[in-house]
Amino acid sequence: MMGAGAIKQFQKRWQQSKYVEGLLYAVGSGGFLYLSTHNIFYGILGLLIALGIAFWILKPWKISSENAVGYIDAHLPEAGFSSGLLLSPDNELSNLSKLQQYRVALQLEPVLSKLRPPHNLFIATLVMFGLILLGLASRFVLTKFGNPSGGNASNTEQIIFAPKDSLSTTTEIPELIQTNITIQYPGYTRKGNLNTEDPNVKAVEGSRVTWNLEFDGNVREVEMDLMGERIDFTKNQESYRLTKKLEASGFYSFTFKDLDGNDYVSDLYSLEMVTDEPPMVQIEGLDNYTYFEFDDDKRLMLSTNISDDFGIDDAYIIATVSKGSGESIKFREETVRFDQTVPKGNKSIRLRQPLDLDALKMDPGDELYFYVEVLDQKTPTKNIGRSETYFAVIRDTVTDGFAVEGNLGVDLMPDYFRSQRQLIIDTEKLIEDRPNISEKDFKFRSNELGFDQKQLRLKYGQFMGDETEMQAAAGQVSNVGGEVDHEEDHGHEENEGDLLDEYSHKHDSENEHNLVAEGDNHEHGNEDDVDDPLHDYVHNHSDPEASTLFEKSLKAKLRDALDIMWDAELHLRLYEPEKSLPYQYDALKIIQDIKNSARIYVHRIGFDPPPIKEENRLSGDIEEITNFDKKEEFAYQMSFASARKAIVRLELLIQGEKQFDNEDSVLFADAGNELAQKAISDPLTYLNVLQGLRDLEKAMNRTKENFKQVQKSLLDVLPDLEDNPMKKAGYQDEINVLYLKELGIDE
Repeated sequence: MMGAGAIKQFQKRWQQSKYVEGLLYAVGSGGFLYLSTHNIFYGILGLLIALGIAFWILKPWKISSENAVGYIDAHLPEAGFSSGLLLSPDNELSNLSKLQQYRVALQLEPVLSKLRPPHNLFIATLVMFGLILLGLASRFVLTKFGNPSGGNASNTEQIIFAPKDSLSTTTEIPELIQTNITIQYPGYTRKGNLNTEDPNVKAVEGSRVTWNLEFDGNVREVEMDLMGERIDFTKNQESYRLTKKLEASGFYSFTFKDLDGNDYVSDLYSLEMVTDEPPMVQIEGLDNYTYFEFDDDKRLMLSTNISDDFGIDDAYIIATVSKGSGESIKFREETVRFDQTVPKGNKSIRLRQPLDLDALKMDPGDELYFYVEVLDQKTPTKNIGRSETYFAVIRDTVTDGFAVEGNLGVDLMPDYFRSQRQLIIDTEKLIEDRPNISEKDFKFRSNELGFDQKQLRLKYGQFMGDETEMQAAAGQVSNVGGEVDHEEDHGHEENEGDLLDEYSHKHDSENEHNLVAEGDNHEHGNEDDVDDPLHDYVHNHSDPEASTLFEKSLKAKLRDALDIMWDAELHLRLYEPEKSLPYQYDALKIIQDIKNSARIYVHRIGFDPPPIKEENRLSGDIEEITNFDKKEEFAYQMSFASARKAIVRLELLIQGEKQFDNEDSVLFADAGNELAQKAISDPLTYLNVLQGLRDLEKAMNRTKENFKQVQKSLLDVLPDLEDNPMKKAGYQDEINVLYLKELGIDE
């Protein structure tokens, strides 16, 4: 419609100006927070909050076509207060209105594009630059007059020295006037240097920490005591400097000597190392076990989420293909690269990669084990992270087939996992041949398949401990035609023998290998069960609940398979192979799951046997072979030996039996070093007693009350002394021995 597009364009320009105005306010607020705190998180958070507030106040999405029409009518006389006609459909206007619409469109076309929508972009720009300048000013004030680290100076712990021994009143004590600690993070972290005055240092592993101490007065030497290790500072003009690479957490303190040889010590401070964690790898939307049929599209889609605390360097897939089984199994390991380029340095990425089993040259029966491995950018040794191991299997379509040749009448080693599949093949063959065979042959073959299904079920019952059922089933046959009198059956058994003698093998009976005569086997069977003295003390494997061949979950699966085999056999006996076939497939699936669940994957390990001298092989010469005799002596070491001695020494100091000397100072330092190892992992328990031992180095803290407090803290944290293994000597007189012997006789 002529003119309507121009009004829509004006409405769009009005909305865009409002969005830009809100964005300017937000940028100013975010810049102010970032510059004043020097924290990018606060800057982004302020930007988002200010952006939401500005949009909520300006509401640019509420500027409608009616607002645009009203503004045009109020500011353009050419519109004649009729610009609204441009938005009306032609079929709703009269001829006069259409004429007015055409006239207004012609008049607005040259002037509407020059009309500016109402906005405050100039004011918003001034506010943005004003907030940014205010943030720069606040940063300058905090840097010059406040704490350089951006925190509260009152919360920063200062290094305070105190003399170890009492000094004369005329001694001039050097004073620490400036402390500067610089933390230089490893380059791969992409973090800038940090300057602070707080002696409690926390940094990433591998960071270089530099201490600069400047004194007002003459100082001879400055040392750091790092858990018993003494490290000297080097003098650099008017300050003392020490640089150390952070390799472990611990506690440290400072000591210095003045020109008169007086020692001064500081409090104890923490040195905490933050470990660079390995990358986290997670594969989503994929089952741990995936099965493919031969004619399936054998592709897997890997969706991998990877994250690291400082940056990812590389990622790839480790795929291992196994072929064959048993001793002939072979492994082939490949490294599969992602099609997508892995961006180096990103802290979080998401990668997708199709894994084609055909491209890995996998055949039916082969298995694939794969996982994703990721490297981070840590130097000099990269951290390695990996996902869980996933499995993909192409189901085997062909197994060892059973063939009857002239010299082979039976399958001496039946494969039960194959037998259920063979039953399925025979059942499908029976269904296919049904229109071409007689009813008698059909029922005969269906009943034979039901009998085979029963034998297979009983074979599996052995794994569940159903041995009693197996024994009873060996000489039985199901009577499908009807019931027969018991006495008549007994007569037939005496005259005709077992009806299955001509059709079954003796491998189905308990006396499978004819190791016992038939008469003896039946005669003594029940007597052994009744008179067995070990019946109450051994596992009864004839009870399915006492069977220990499978864990509970596998037993439940196998019991489900046996129950399904019952239904499959039932329909075969009822001459309904079509209904039996689904149950057979279900049983086969459960059996395959049981077989696969017991398999584990291990990496192949090679073994190279040592060479054998042929001239000594099988000679029987053992002259140079001696027995191995090893004797070692271990010196007993008491745990926290120095700390336990310190408790005794403190007791002497409390009682006033001795004066504090250098020997006590060394002992308390050794006790503190012992406890410092524990304080790293459990600072809440050991830190107070550690600080108390350190305070005893200062002459002002060597009071009776402090000695008692430190001794009490040591007794609270030290564990009980373990027994020293030794031979204990005991004395027994003759009367006691006779008395104990008589007590033994009476019992």
